[in-house]
Amino acid sequence: MTPYNWQQTLRQKADYVEDRLKEGSPVVALSAQEGILLLTVRRGQRKVFEIYDRLAFSGLGNQSDLEAVRQLAVDFAHAEGFQRSPDDVSIQRVVGVALSPALKRSFSDPLRLPLVFLGLFAQVEPTPEDDLYYLLNYDGEFSLHQRYAAAAGREAGRIEMEQVLSEPKRAPKLEAALEIALRAWTVGRASLKESGERWEERLSQELQQGRVEAALLERDARRDRRFRLLPESEIKPFLPRRS
Repeated sequence: MTPYNWQQTLRQKADYVEDRLKEGSPVVALSAQEGILLLTVRRGQRKVFEIYDRLAFSGLGNQSDLEAVRQLAVDFAHAEGFQRSPDDVSIQRVVGVALSPALKRSFSDPLRLPLVFLGLFAQVEPTPEDDLYYLLNYDGEFSLHQRYAAAAGREAGRIEMEQVLSEPKRAPKLEAALEIALRAWTVGRASLKESGERWEERLSQELQQGRVEAALLERDARRDRRFRLLPESEIKPFLPRRS
C-alpha cells in the first residue's frame, strides 16, 4: 500500500466514524460542589460507568465499542491499583497509557474496522478546580479539560454545549448543575438557534423516546464507593413537565 492509499484509507475510516457519531446522544460532565456530574440521554443500554474509585466514563458510539473501551480501562485501572496503589490510579494514565495507544493502533491498521467511539473520562478531586476531564477520540487523540467537558457527534454541538457549561463562574450545587447539564445536552443534540425552540421543548420531545441517565462521582463520599447513579426521584424535578 502506498502512502497516498494509506492516508486515503484513514480519511475514509474517519469519515465513516464521524458520520455514525452524528446521531449519537451527547455526554455532559460538570464539576459541582458535591462532585462530578455525568449526564446523557439513552434509549437502550447504560452509558455512564464507574472505572475506578475516583474515575468514571461515558461516551457515544457503537455499544460494543463503548463496552470494549470500558473493559480495557477497568482492567488497566485495577492492575495499576494492584501493582502500585489505589492512589496511583489516574485518568491520565488510563487514557494516555492504556487507551490512546490501543485506539491509535486499531485506527491506523488498514485491515481493521475502526471503532465508532468518542469517550469522556472524569476524575474527581478534593476541590472542583482540580477535577480532570479527558476527551478521547476514535483515532486515539485526546485532550485535557477542567471544570467541565462535553462530547458530541457534531462539532458545532460541542461548542454550544461548552458555552452553556462555562456560564457558572464557580462550581454550582448539584441541583443547579443538573439543570445546566440538561440544557447543555439539549443544545448539543439539536441546534436551538436554527429551530428557535426553547430547550425545555426540545428536551421534552427527546424524552419521548429516551430517558436521562446521570451519575455523581462524590467528592466526600461516606460510602465505600464514590460513584452512584442518580435515581429518577433526583432527576425528575428538573425535567420539563409534559402537557
